[in-house]
Amino acid sequence: MVKEAAAPSTEQTSPNDRTLSAVGNIAVKCPKCREILYGRDLEKNQKVCPRCSHHFRINARERIKLLVDEGSFVEIDADIIPTDPLHFVVSPPNQAKSIDYASKLVEERKKADQNEAIISGYATIDGKPIALAVMDFFFMGGSMGSVVGEKITRAIELAMKQRIPMLIVSTSGGARMQEGIFSLMQMAKISAALARLGELALPYFSLLTDPTTGGVSASFAFQGDVILAEPGALICFTGPRVIEGFMHIKVPENTINSDFALQHGMIDAVVHRRELHQTLARLLHMYPTITK
Repeated sequence: MVKEAAAPSTEQTSPNDRTLSAVGNIAVKCPKCREILYGRDLEKNQKVCPRCSHHFRINARERIKLLVDEGSFVEIDADIIPTDPLHFVVSPPNQAKSIDYASKLVEERKKADQNEAIISGYATIDGKPIALAVMDFFFMGGSMGSVVGEKITRAIELAMKQRIPMLIVSTSGGARMQEGIFSLMQMAKISAALARLGELALPYFSLLTDPTTGGVSASFAFQGDVILAEPGALICFTGPRVIEGFMHIKVPENTINSDFALQHGMIDAVVHRRELHQTLARLLHMYPTITK
């Protein structure tokens, strides 16, 4: 359920700018400690609050710039876009106009200046080659549709062909409901590709960021040989609002984040954003060079 499209421009304004205050990117309030931060200082600190270390969400291109060696990233499959197999249309309450999925995709592509909720390719980290797929929450909440699954699978196949490690950075609200079963099939599709990667003894590193939920957390996000997460990231299958709405009970604090996952053995480490590059570099150097 994919097709080709013109690749988007790589020059873009960060979608995270839209989360700043009405005065633009001059100042922003930290949602955790309520400190007023200068936008320029926040950028210099990799969008981490200097007072409480709250990790603001960043888009996929910012993430790639943070993780890989400068100038080493080469994007692949940028021209793939999803179709609308179900001709999905929703009529929101209190709104006269219906919203169709095809129009929503066009709107999201213009807003994010990219074709889907993921960017894939290959790069180096401390000189070591790696294939990577980085999800982007600013495109339809990082939802996993047919193109997201296809691009991750192709990146894994590239890793197998080149005999290099694989890195997937997850941030998602789960499977994309507008594509129905086509989105759910991506869970099995990616898992099967990762199984083939494992048969070749190639490492798969998984990085969980805020938020990682739904079908993504139920499949490839937790299948890594090494699973890392950023501090305070929401990590769960079902989000707290859904649980509270269905069960009519309040979810206890600090039970669905990365620290809780670490305490209960679900992940291997919680790593501060400024230490991610060095941590991945150390992991890559631990694995011997694999030749064809």
